[in-house]
Amino acid sequence: MVVGITGGIGSGKSTILKMFSEFENITVYIADEEAKKLMNSSNKIKSQLINEFGKETYVNNQLNREHLASIVFKNKEKLALLNAIVHPVVNEHLQNFIIQNSGKEYILYENAILFENGSNVICDKIITVTAPEKTRIERVLKRDNSNIESVKNRIKNQWSQTKKTLQSHYVIENLTLTNSKAQVLTIHNNLTKKHK
Repeated sequence: MVVGITGGIGSGKSTILKMFSEFENITVYIADEEAKKLMNSSNKIKSQLINEFGKETYVNNQLNREHLASIVFKNKEKLALLNAIVHPVVNEHLQNFIIQNSGKEYILYENAILFENGSNVICDKIITVTAPEKTRIERVLKRDNSNIESVKNRIKNQWSQTKKTLQSHYVIENLTLTNSKAQVLTIHNNLTKKHK
């Protein structure tokens, strides 16, 4: 069983993932981390990115994230193009991961743009992590020294929380650790009961 988990920037998905990963007999696949690895290791991705975004996309054979971000976060077409290059390779990687982990209770598949790029179709269940926008912006500012405008731009590039929650089986409102932990436990129990 593949359980998708998503949420807008700053909703606190990483915190929730840590809570889930403490359960035995489940495994976690983090799309963004795997995509980063594949962007540095897949020759197919490398050649397409250099073709589309220029030679400076890679410096010393490593992805130049600043260069790429400066292009795609201001331009929806370029962002869509980046996703169209990276997504199929990540998807193939994920399919192999699912096969290799078929003995687990469930695979928690984390993807910030689960709905935006259509990955929701491979999920049996979907969890969306939410938090008020003000909290999300504060978390991101604390986390990666960006400015309010760039955070708001990134929020604008993602589906709204309401649109995501309407298409989810579970919603975790991530405000306090204690409360979030209780929600995670309830969902886990629910998923493992249904699965048996």
